[in-house]
Amino acid sequence: MHMTGPIDRKASPEIVADAHADRVRPSRPVRRLLAALALLLVGGSLAFLGGFAAFATHIARLTTPTDLPSADAIIVLTGGEKRLTAAVDLLEAGKGKRLLISGVHPKARLSDLRRATGGDSRLFNCCVDLDHTALDTIGNAEESAKWVESHNWDKVIIVTNNYHMPRSLLELKRYMTEAELFPYPVVNTHLEGGEWITNRVLFTEYAKYIAALFRRVVPDLRQVAGRAQPEHTQTQRGS
Repeated sequence: MHMTGPIDRKASPEIVADAHADRVRPSRPVRRLLAALALLLVGGSLAFLGGFAAFATHIARLTTPTDLPSADAIIVLTGGEKRLTAAVDLLEAGKGKRLLISGVHPKARLSDLRRATGGDSRLFNCCVDLDHTALDTIGNAEESAKWVESHNWDKVIIVTNNYHMPRSLLELKRYMTEAELFPYPVVNTHLEGGEWITNRVLFTEYAKYIAALFRRVVPDLRQVAGRAQPEHTQTQRGS
C-alpha cells in the first residue's frame, strides 16, 4: 500500500497576500464613488482657481470713472482714508445731495472725520451722516438700504476700494433692489502685471465674494420654489 506524506495545509504567502488584498480592496461601487469624488474635487479646484484668475483680472481693469453722473446720494464704505477723501470730494463737487459714511468706529465723531479729510465744516454739518452700526459689508448694505429708503432716493454712488467693489455691489443690491447704483472704485491695490497671484488680500476677498454670490443665489432659488409650491399643492387638491 502506497503511503503519502502528511498534507501541508499551510497556505503559501502568495495565496495569503491575495486573499488579504481581496478583503481590503474596495468594492466596485465604492471605487466608482471615490473616483467621482476625486474628479469632483479636482474639477472644483480648477473652477475655483479659474474663477479667481477672472476675478483678479476684472479687479485689475477697474478704474476710477472720470464721467460719473450725478446721483441723489453718495455712500462710502469705511476702511481706508483714501476712499473717504474721495467720497467727500464727490460731495463737494455736487455729485450727490448727501453723504453716508457707513461702518464708522463707535467713538468716531463727525468732527474727527472732517479733520481727517480736510472737508468743509459747513458741508459736513449739513450733508454728512454717520453709520456707527455696521460691522462688516453685510451690515454696510443693511444700514445703507435703510438710509436710502428713508430719503426715498433712486440713484446712489458707491465708493469703496477696487477689490472690495464687486462684493459690495452684490450685498447692496440684495437690500436695495430698486435703487440704481453707480460704482466709484478707489484704486488702492494695483494688480497689473500679475502681482495678484501672490496677493493674499485679493484671494481672501474672492472667497468672500463667492460666499456673497451664494447668499444672492439661495434666496432666488427659494423664491422660485415658493412660487412653484402653491401650484403643486393646488394640483394635488384638485386631483
